[in-house]
Amino acid sequence: MPLQTLLGGVALACVAGGAEAADARLRFAIPPRAYADALIDLGLQANISILGTAACGPAGRVALSGRYSIREALDRLLAEAPCRYSIIDARTVRILAGARPAPDEPPGRDAPRAPALVSEVVVTASKRPVALEQLPAGVSAITRDQIGATRAVDVGQTTGQLAGVLTTNLGPGRDKLLIRGLSDGAFTGRARSTVSTYLDDAPINYNAPDPDLRLVDIDRVEVVRGPQGALYGSGSLAGIYRIVTSKPDLERAAFGVSAGIAWTKGGDPSHEVDGYASLPLIQDRIAVRIAAYRDTQGGYLDDVKLRIANVDQTRRDGGRIAVRVRIDDHWRLDALAATQHLRSNDTQYVTTRTGSATGALGIALEDPTTDWPGAPAQRANRVREAHNNDFSYVGATLQGEFPWGALTSSTSYVHHVFSSQFDAFAAVDPSIPTAPLGGIADATDLGVFTEATRSNLLVQDLVIRSSGVGAFNWIFGLYAARTLERYPSTLGVLSTGPTVMTAYTENRKDRQREYAVYGEGSYDFGGGWSATLGGRLFETRVHTTATLDVVRPYEPRSFDQARIFNGFSPKLSVQRQFANGDLMYALVTEGYRPGGFNSSGFFPIRASRATFTADRLRNYEVGVKVRRMDNRLGVRAAAYYDDWSHIQSDRYRTSGLSYTANVADARIAGLEAEVVYDWPFGLSLQLNGLLSDSRVKNPNPDFDAPITDDLPGVPKLSGGVLAAYEHPLPGDFTLRLVAEANYVGRSTLTFDASQQQRMGHYLRAQLSAELATDRWRVMAYVSNPFDDEGDTFAYGNPFSFSQQGVRQATPQRPRTVGLRLGAAF
Repeated sequence: MPLQTLLGGVALACVAGGAEAADARLRFAIPPRAYADALIDLGLQANISILGTAACGPAGRVALSGRYSIREALDRLLAEAPCRYSIIDARTVRILAGARPAPDEPPGRDAPRAPALVSEVVVTASKRPVALEQLPAGVSAITRDQIGATRAVDVGQTTGQLAGVLTTNLGPGRDKLLIRGLSDGAFTGRARSTVSTYLDDAPINYNAPDPDLRLVDIDRVEVVRGPQGALYGSGSLAGIYRIVTSKPDLERAAFGVSAGIAWTKGGDPSHEVDGYASLPLIQDRIAVRIAAYRDTQGGYLDDVKLRIANVDQTRRDGGRIAVRVRIDDHWRLDALAATQHLRSNDTQYVTTRTGSATGALGIALEDPTTDWPGAPAQRANRVREAHNNDFSYVGATLQGEFPWGALTSSTSYVHHVFSSQFDAFAAVDPSIPTAPLGGIADATDLGVFTEATRSNLLVQDLVIRSSGVGAFNWIFGLYAARTLERYPSTLGVLSTGPTVMTAYTENRKDRQREYAVYGEGSYDFGGGWSATLGGRLFETRVHTTATLDVVRPYEPRSFDQARIFNGFSPKLSVQRQFANGDLMYALVTEGYRPGGFNSSGFFPIRASRATFTADRLRNYEVGVKVRRMDNRLGVRAAAYYDDWSHIQSDRYRTSGLSYTANVADARIAGLEAEVVYDWPFGLSLQLNGLLSDSRVKNPNPDFDAPITDDLPGVPKLSGGVLAAYEHPLPGDFTLRLVAEANYVGRSTLTFDASQQQRMGHYLRAQLSAELATDRWRVMAYVSNPFDDEGDTFAYGNPFSFSQQGVRQATPQRPRTVGLRLGAAF
């Protein structure tokens, strides 16, 4: 009974606190700003969403200092503004064009409820807070509400909601992100990622796969498409994927918890639980926010050789703790620690054999010239292909505001450890001509390859920016990063006897140091016209050492090489913002990746492939951003042309061991668009699409195989649709219906034209119904309702994917039905 009383008291206190949230008095320190910029600052300091700031136009100069309620702060900021506000709820304010209502009119609570899908958000991807609609670049954002409404619990489930953003599907913790058709291939090896993933202000990947962080208690996801070398440096060649966490609230306590269970056709059940708590420790000074989660994704694939059903179960647990300290009215410190542990029992691909006979799994065999029509949820491996992925992060950001501008200093450290195991029977089977151990092993030997990566990334980024007032504004930054990566890998051979023989061992270490000075300046010419010029001067030092122990007849060897890469990455944009908030822009940007070295293999790689050089991509882009119909219709569109030279791509030797090479040059042309429309009666519709066409040219003459005409891994056509409907019900209940579908067109797997394994041409879909109050919600959903088996990824095992007569494929997860219950106070 005492416990029940205590819990009841906590719940009542939380409800009371929530009821008073809209009228709570908060401390604000907003230096002189234009109306739109001042509203952005207000939203950031009050931790609320302010929509449609562009309705105030680019003019004005207002400031605010002291303790006010949100309503009082808005009244003071917009007293003389050509725009007005409407308070939607305690966490959302909409800005509308036109004069303020007369004194006897209601202050704005009569506005319709905010739709589930909101496209007007403030983003900081430009290293200064800017309304998304005012940023001259291909930028998208998914808000906290949209993440919750679509149950987008990880990176892969957000990609269909963003134009031109795709991911491979090797398995949780093994995938790589692809943006705008700028693909260096579907494999994940030692080439630096083309997309840089950020957690708040810190990069969290180098050449690792995406860590697949669960999106729990996330404020928003920001994506910047196209190369971002000027502001973000190496690794942002195709764009930025940025996860922005929810910050501690200095004024109010907040709590939330949710749990769910799901059933997959032919598979094991899945279950998940997560929660968060935000507590002010010292009112208006120090607050802490904690988030934690655990989920188990039930397996659904059967291994007929191992006689194990549902082999591919994945378990994931993790959490974050954030602390915010308001030092004074002008200085703030945010610290964050995060960790996640992911365990996959097996990979999620299947294999079939091509030909005219019957396959090993008892299914009809296909003609190798035809497209893959489908695959059973079975395969026949000799070992479990497990994957472990442990991610840890700690970082701190110090922010200071001055009359002339602001300073932000971010320091972060990432420790990322991941390992994979593969069935390497193809490397020891003497019946396979390319098996490197075929001459010393017999057909009963079992090959097991284990590779691991231990990555440590330390980053310091210092940014100073102007206040945003006046015709000329600027950003200046200093950047330093140190990366240390270790790659122990082993190929073991287990014979019919008890002896395990280690046939191949490599212990490799990569050290990278990157230093950069960067900045940009923009000038307002008047009439809405402005231009931005910037760039990044960088130097990257790469040092690789490796020792290799190889069974005879091969010889042990060592490797030790170093190289320095340096250069300049420019940026130029011209834009015009119209009085109604519309934006038109033209942009030139660059991205780059440093080169490196290859050391793997039973015997030394040929001299021409022992190193790979830096690659560089230049992007030419024009775009428009338009809001119409009282801001209910939004259109963002861009056309781009990219010139990519010396493309780095991860490839595999005939032994199944990887190396990186410069394969060719390419040019890429594309058109992307995002459209959102919000109806007054509660229906929101969001559409996105990408048309991409690539042509590979100037192939590297060092390759023995012919090169494809198109870049691999990304289709010519992809797109998605998301519809959400909200309807109020009696008793403060709201019904929300959400339907999501996205299409991924056909693509090829590699640059090698002799291995034209095609994938794609599939539809992903999800339907959900949610009943919610301000505090409680229950959701029922079904994903892949049509039980589509479309091949999402034509690869699973590097030792057998190129084997003659074998077809690898990764079908979609079968139809899954789930139930989720949540509460927030």
